[in-house]
Amino acid sequence: RYEQREDFAVVMQPFFRNTLLPLDSTSKPDMSFFAADCFHFSVRGYAEMAMALWNNMLEPVGEKQTYNNFTHDRSKLRCPNPEKPFLSTRRNSGFGNSDLNLEKTESSVPYWAVIVTAVAGVLVGSL
Repeated sequence: RYEQREDFAVVMQPFFRNTLLPLDSTSKPDMSFFAADCFHFSVRGYAEMAMALWNNMLEPVGEKQTYNNFTHDRSKLRCPNPEKPFLSTRRNSGFGNSDLNLEKTESSVPYWAVIVTAVAGVLVGSL
């Protein structure tokens, strides 16, 4: 829709697509990333997501990181480099007016795995 515009761009930032639940040293979910309701992020969790989003915006289209490693390490925060001081868009990533396929891509997780995981979660939760 906005592909031909030079003054506006919409870019998918896939940093959360393949993210796994952060684990602590005992291989249990690290609750320091979550608020008291165990659903929303804590300040630490939001900081991790903000760093991942920022880094994703600096990465060229087609080379964006699709996961977040939850290391709580500020050194992973990237800065714009002098050669590319702007946020990455299709146009400045070198795609210009090419026929890059923007249609929804096939999920890397089979649909049946989601169903099996959901049923297993309900069974474990009921026990």
